[in-house]
Amino acid sequence: MSPGKVLQPAVKMKVDELFLCWLSQPATQLTLKDCLRRIKNKEKTEFGNADSRSSKNESFTSKNSNSKQCLLGDTRLPLMSFSPPLQLSTTLPLATPASSRNITNLRATRRSSGTKEVQTKKEETLPPSHSQNIPTFYFPRGCPKEKVNIDAVIAKIEKTFSEFPNERATLEDMGKVAKACECPLYWKGPLFYCAGGERTGYVSVHKFVAMWRKVLQTCYDDAAKFVHLLMNPGCNYLMQEDFIPFLQDVVNSHPGLSFLKEASEFHSRYITTVIQRIFYTVNRSWSGKITCNELRKSNFLQNVALLEEEADINQLTEYFSYEHFYVIYCKFWELDTDHDLYIDRKDLARHNDYAISNRMIERIFSGAVTRGRKAQKDGKISYADFVWFLISEEDKKTPTSIEYWFRCMDLDGDGALSMYELEYFYEEQCQKLDNMAIEPLPFEDCLCQMLDLVKPQHEGKITLHDLKRCKLTNVFFDTFFNIEKYLDHEQKDQFSMLRDGEGENQEVSDWEKYAAEEYDILVAEEAANDQWNDGYEAELNPVDHQKASVLKYQMEKRPFFEMPSHLADVDVDEYDYDEDFE
Repeated sequence: MSPGKVLQPAVKMKVDELFLCWLSQPATQLTLKDCLRRIKNKEKTEFGNADSRSSKNESFTSKNSNSKQCLLGDTRLPLMSFSPPLQLSTTLPLATPASSRNITNLRATRRSSGTKEVQTKKEETLPPSHSQNIPTFYFPRGCPKEKVNIDAVIAKIEKTFSEFPNERATLEDMGKVAKACECPLYWKGPLFYCAGGERTGYVSVHKFVAMWRKVLQTCYDDAAKFVHLLMNPGCNYLMQEDFIPFLQDVVNSHPGLSFLKEASEFHSRYITTVIQRIFYTVNRSWSGKITCNELRKSNFLQNVALLEEEADINQLTEYFSYEHFYVIYCKFWELDTDHDLYIDRKDLARHNDYAISNRMIERIFSGAVTRGRKAQKDGKISYADFVWFLISEEDKKTPTSIEYWFRCMDLDGDGALSMYELEYFYEEQCQKLDNMAIEPLPFEDCLCQMLDLVKPQHEGKITLHDLKRCKLTNVFFDTFFNIEKYLDHEQKDQFSMLRDGEGENQEVSDWEKYAAEEYDILVAEEAANDQWNDGYEAELNPVDHQKASVLKYQMEKRPFFEMPSHLADVDVDEYDYDEDFE
């Protein structure tokens, strides 16, 4: 035994020992037999009389003095502590096992009471709780940093406002105010609108100071401040329409988009494209609501800051690139034959020369990945939906694109791709190969290849987590619904593709490669088919000339583009992927 350890008596064992000792005494046996005889004869047995009980104890003790050795000191154990109440004594069952059951209950009661007593002693020895000393670890509006001198910031802002007439700042003046607030330049639009500038056309110093003081007191990082500036009152998240004023200011004031001033009809199309790309990358929960946490984990605010430093908007390829918008819109325009900014199943099937299988197109229109109940009811998808489709189709390695195609292939919505679901999509691929006079690989052999490629953790199903671990998810998806890319992959060695995927520059995504190639093709086609040789175009450089000519060719006095409904209005299949949305 270790020194200092206190011995604890085994109360339960001692009680059992004394009980058995008492039960084995001749006096106890006589008492039990006498009680049973009285019960059989229906005689009343008065166990509640204290005098009678004490006299019986004395008589039993005198009959057998040895029983005294089994008692603890001079304390005497009661003979019939298990006796029932008086009113029930005449209705006890006649069978003998009733007494044994009572004895068992008594034994269990004594054991439990002894156990509870020991547990109570242990609880008393526990150290006091220190939960009040746990530091705060959840900061939804950012972790408070060192104490910010708010008065110094406000004084700097007031000094900046003093330079404006009547201490009122217009939207054009808000660049200086944004710098005084220590914010990126293109926060000027959100700052202006949050202070109420859209109603009067200007912001007074008192109104702006009151607004910014509240922001500094409640928001502690850039993500929380940006959400606060753009969100609607009473919300703590951003919807799609919340980005429109901010992006409209970028279109109006960024030097890289100055050529769009002459094509105001395309402002909303560009803004729609950028908004969809923002939600495609940032809104990892697919909820249609960008929270502070999602914005904090993304690189969107870093790209907003780069708008000030980068004069060429096309260098910001993740969200703001005009060339990427140009490629997406031209691809959509080719499919939208009636030019109503909606396409149906037949229109989408013509994409990339009917490369996408009909079964996959049906899944895209089923509502698994599209937004807007009205469009689903009419059997069409909007331009905003097409943005998601095209980016997912051309780059199947990003988390969002993997989730996009996984939702489409998961027919029963159970969160896993079964072998039946894989065979369902592969059947149409085999039919297309037969029509092309190419012998298809049997499904069993194809399945073995795909399982070796993905290496699922659980036999018989492929989960979203399995696909996100795989480095060749594009090969997996193309095998089941894109015949052209499937044949391209078949011409290559799998190991060489894996080496290329590991060795290529990760800074250039598959989507960026595709957009750059398609833009060059579109520029070449436009240069060859130039039909607008007026004096205005002759003054433009080749790139601007191409952009302006395409804009004129496509506009034809079409109606202003209407913003699509946001993601929150959609009933999308929900999956429980905790590890994937962190």
